Amino acid sequence: MSATLAIETRNLGRIYKLRGSRKETRKELIALQDVNLTVERGELFGLLGPNGAGKTTLIKVLTTLLSPTSGWARVAGADVTTEPHLVRPKINMVSGGESSGYGLLTVRENLWMFSQFYGVPSKEANERIEALLEMVGMKDRMHTKSSDLSTGLRQKMNIVRGFLTDPEVLFLDEPTLGLDVGASRDVRKFIIEWLKADKTRTLLLTTHYMVEADELCDRVAIINKGRVLACDTPSALKQRLQKDALFEIQTSPLNGLNQQILLDQPEVTKAAISETETGAKLSLGLVEESALARVINLFTQKDVKVMSLSKRESTLEDVFVDLVGRSMAEEESSETAQRNAR
Repeated sequence: MSATLAIETRNLGRIYKLRGSRKETRKELIALQDVNLTVERGELFGLLGPNGAGKTTLIKVLTTLLSPTSGWARVAGADVTTEPHLVRPKINMVSGGESSGYGLLTVRENLWMFSQFYGVPSKEANERIEALLEMVGMKDRMHTKSSDLSTGLRQKMNIVRGFLTDPEVLFLDEPTLGLDVGASRDVRKFIIEWLKADKTRTLLLTTHYMVEADELCDRVAIINKGRVLACDTPSALKQRLQKDALFEIQTSPLNGLNQQILLDQPEVTKAAISETETGAKLSLGLVEESALARVINLFTQKDVKVMSLSKRESTLEDVFVDLVGRSMAEEESSETAQRNAR
């Protein structure tokens, strides 16, 4: 493993055996397949994908909570399978929506207790706790019982817990899940400030929020169904689609017009449709801007009224649609339906 790498995986795979009545007929779920990634020291690296894509499984392997079925992974210079005792002191992990901590203890007491699990000297731990709570705007809640905190404040406390041990590599699994807009913004600001303070720190972030990945990450790996589909800087990933003219269109009910009909049109390179209360919202990629007139003519033939239309720049959502063939929301719905059918 190169000295400049904080994380490296090679042909990493993880298969789950699904429960069944007979061992010999149990089905397998491929959670990760041939994942090859490298994360440089000092990098803020993002894993972007829908729920069920394999993001959390990958983090659990990298944090030594799960063993890979195939391939290997190294974190902070050590193998996660054969040298977990070398990996664990150098990392920390926070998952969004978790309810860690003890309700009867205050915020400071909870954080101090976690610091002792990592052997942080008591005086140093208390100094870090005070400084980190101030950074997230919670210094005035230091002596509040954690059971009396709102969901957003409790999650901020969990975020502080992850940073408290000053890990070489920090894993944040959907850290803003369930937070309101203001709290999410505070957490993102905190992440950026923490990384700026020490250029050797590395952070791996999983998210299904496109804006979060675009705003924070130096590089992003788009993952779906356990496979890494693309990996590059957000701007480079979006640049690959700049050849298309992209439009957002609000319409009346579609009257039978669907994604396949649109994709069958030679001038349409990509299409995503979301139903609304009054009709539909369409994201279209066209070979050129002048092709819009032909698409509007198709709407007219189907008696579909255009309520609003705007041209826009490429987003990571467009990249996902280009790679997968449908939006992240559609992919999540499909994955949920398949999971329920098992």
